[in-house]
Amino acid sequence: MSEDPKFMSFSEFYPYYLDEHRDPTCRRLHYAGSLLVVAVALYALITAKFAFLLLLPVIGYGFAWLGHFLFEKNRPATFQHPLYSLAGDWVMLKDMLTGRIRF
Repeated sequence: MSEDPKFMSFSEFYPYYLDEHRDPTCRRLHYAGSLLVVAVALYALITAKFAFLLLLPVIGYGFAWLGHFLFEKNRPATFQHPLYSLAGDWVMLKDMLTGRIRF
């Protein structure tokens, strides 16, 4: 895609986001990273070891970006649409957990 599309709403963005996540390994890495973010966040909050919260962006983006660069072979949507992309990560996780999206 030569020019990045513009979106007026998340509902316009989400189909584009899913199209950027067609590779099953990329989706699995997003899934693993998102669940690990939840686990580390809960651990940090329950144990009051708040320094672990600093790992959340590294974990979340690290898994996702590996999926894009190594398997999807595209640029993460985060670079152009950071807020929509963050929301897309969690909606896609919900869709995977509920069986709407296969991974």
